[in-house]
Amino acid sequence: MKKFFKEFREFINKGNVLGLAVGVIIGGAFSTITTSLTNDVIMPIVSIFLGGVDFSSMTLKLPTFYKVAADAAPNTLNYGNFISAVINFIILALVVFCIMKAFNTAADKARKKKEETPPAPPAPPAPSAEEKLLTEIRDLMKAQQK
Repeated sequence: MKKFFKEFREFINKGNVLGLAVGVIIGGAFSTITTSLTNDVIMPIVSIFLGGVDFSSMTLKLPTFYKVAADAAPNTLNYGNFISAVINFIILALVVFCIMKAFNTAADKARKKKEETPPAPPAPPAPSAEEKLLTEIRDLMKAQQK
């Protein structure tokens, strides 16, 4: 049991879980933005072309097989809300696709740039002991000729 908790602590400390948590929180906030975009901007524009239909009011009354109170809410199938949710999902998927496409394009460019960069030429080898000796002899001979 002690080993299990040690492994769990290592897993939490890796940072992947923290990144995942941040992603979920930001995703939730982004979801509310896309829901608002769908319900407050896109759906009114779509309803213009559909003759002013409000998707949230699109319902289908379902029958009841038992006696209900007179003031009870009717049993309805809210397919308009489902249509809004599908459009919201498509918008969210499109945005995630665009973000991933931009990320992959940037990663491909970075990878190609790294591959295209030629390696630095190797440094010339240090002169051998014979070459050093011959250089000294040459320098001494030049000095004697002066």
